[in-house]
Amino acid sequence: MIRTAAKVLVALSFIFVLFSLSGETVQAANLYFSPSSGSYSVGQTISVGVYVSSADQTMNAASGVISFPSDKLEVTSLSNASSIFSLWVLEPSFSNSIGSLNFEGIVLNPGFVGAAGKIITINFKTKAAGNPILNFFSGSVLANDGKGTNILSNLSTAQFSLSSSAITPPTPSVTPPAGISGTPTAPIINSSTHPNPDKWYSNSTPEFSWEVPSDVTAVRLLIGKIPIATPTVLYSPAISEKKLDKMEDGEYYFHVRFRNQYGWGAITHRKILIDTQPPEPFSIEFPEGKKTDNPQPPILFKTTDSMSGIDHYKVKINNGDFVVTTEKVLSDPYLPPLLESGKQTVVVQAYDKAGNYVTASNELTILPIKTPKVTEYPKKLKEGEIIIIKGESDLEVTVTVWLKKEGEEPFAQNIVSDKEGNFEFVSEKTPKRGIYKFWLTATDSRGAKSEPSEEYVIVVGEGWLSRIIIFFTKYLSPITLLLFIIFGLLCLFWYGWYRFNTFKKKIKKETKEAETTLNRVFALLKEEIRGQIKGLKKTEPKEKEKVTKKLEEDLDIAEKFINKEIKDIEKETKK
Repeated sequence: MIRTAAKVLVALSFIFVLFSLSGETVQAANLYFSPSSGSYSVGQTISVGVYVSSADQTMNAASGVISFPSDKLEVTSLSNASSIFSLWVLEPSFSNSIGSLNFEGIVLNPGFVGAAGKIITINFKTKAAGNPILNFFSGSVLANDGKGTNILSNLSTAQFSLSSSAITPPTPSVTPPAGISGTPTAPIINSSTHPNPDKWYSNSTPEFSWEVPSDVTAVRLLIGKIPIATPTVLYSPAISEKKLDKMEDGEYYFHVRFRNQYGWGAITHRKILIDTQPPEPFSIEFPEGKKTDNPQPPILFKTTDSMSGIDHYKVKINNGDFVVTTEKVLSDPYLPPLLESGKQTVVVQAYDKAGNYVTASNELTILPIKTPKVTEYPKKLKEGEIIIIKGESDLEVTVTVWLKKEGEEPFAQNIVSDKEGNFEFVSEKTPKRGIYKFWLTATDSRGAKSEPSEEYVIVVGEGWLSRIIIFFTKYLSPITLLLFIIFGLLCLFWYGWYRFNTFKKKIKKETKEAETTLNRVFALLKEEIRGQIKGLKKTEPKEKEKVTKKLEEDLDIAEKFINKEIKDIEKETKK
């Protein structure tokens, strides 16, 4: 009976020990690739990162053997930059003939805990079309527990699509595996000041925010220059936003991690790019000199930006608009649009990738080419004759003859000078009667222009008026001509004033004469009528008839005198 009881006690003890051992929690870790998929063309390079995830327990060592199809992929290099390993038990090595790669490293105390611990980066060259697969032939992740417990629970794979046609590869991104044992997923970080993690900003006080799930009880944050790091600054209860103090220029990483009842979850590593300084000062150079007759002279400008780099330049000439151009170097000058002759002010702004800019300016002078010279032209023509103009200019340039009739718009006709610089213009239109002016300009094959020549006058039609116009327009300056016009107007005014005074005097004289004559005639008539009236009282009827006839004759004579004086006055008013 005692023996039976002892056996039962031993059995119960053994079962208790088993249950006690099975109750120990062994945390899980993963070895994985990032990116784990993508489409590429043959001949391109694929950079694949090898990562370890140990979100719940600190690890201090890992190893692995990776296999790959050597007929489709070829390892060109390995990189341990930014690796969490500080010691290598077995330096990473590879064999393209076998299609394998080995690594074994150690993380010094306190070890590593996190979702994306970078081990190495493998650079593959794609050799042939197909769907190559990367996998771990073997691997291990050892816990930092003093026992070297292997906590590896999963070995991931990666598969790529290789095509013979050109395909733009996706931007690689580190995608850690899903949370372990119910821990929170990696936070999604937003930023109102730095929304794009791959873009440079001139704001040195970034702000970030994130949604805090209802089961999250705490959050850890960290800011630094290590891409993959474990945040250590604890906030409990959890906060949902953070504004960082003014930071120096550079590349930073903001790390955020949540904790719930199951433990700490995956970490989000958010890149921050800050550049507050403008590019280096620079100067503008003109290889052909600051004075040139080239209407499109090359312009050189170049600068650097030590932080974000030069993004683009803006160029403005005189009062024109800024033109955006790409980065230029001394061997690839900027060519402006065709410039007019005269002084030109060139302004260049150099922008970095954060939007900071520095300005430079310089001046150059565009010289005109030789102005065409007229050697022969007709000063006057009969209506219907052709205008022929001969002259000299630079060799093989386009000479433009501008012909303008008074009161009309000018029209242009082009001719090309010969190898000796001579040209002959024959008008395409037959000129009509009138006064014509013409002048010349020249344009060479580069687009360079000359100054306009002096103006010449051609009179179509004959007469003394045309000769006077030729004399005045050819030999008298505009000021002299204006003085002649003013003098002529003064003479005309004086002559009008003189004629008016003479006319006034004659009218006055004729009026006086008419007045005197009328007074004399009416006095005689009055006296004659009175005498005749007295005689009528004593005379016979026959005599009365004679007197009446005499009075009528006297009235006729008076009427003639009056009409004569009126006609004299009318003659004077008509002159």
